[in-house]
Amino acid sequence: MGTAGIQFKIMPEGVDTDFEELKVKAKEAVESFESGVFNGAKEEPIAFGLKALIITIALSEDEESDAVESALSKIAGISSVELIDYRRVVG
Repeated sequence: MGTAGIQFKIMPEGVDTDFEELKVKAKEAVESFESGVFNGAKEEPIAFGLKALIITIALSEDEESDAVESALSKIAGISSVELIDYRRVVG
């Protein structure tokens, strides 16, 4: 099978969330999967000081993106996780 490029939108529980720590924990969660590769993260302003963390990962199409989403949602300080983009990587 091929590889998928996936983006998740992670919403923290509040405005006081430490995004550097959140990035480290998200990277650990993604890389706990055999084919999981953490490609990057960026902060996206939402409203009133609240920001979302958008992470980009690569994952084998043999593995379920739902499992990654579930692993991310179990991280302390995360309110919700949403898959926002799923594409087959060519190359």
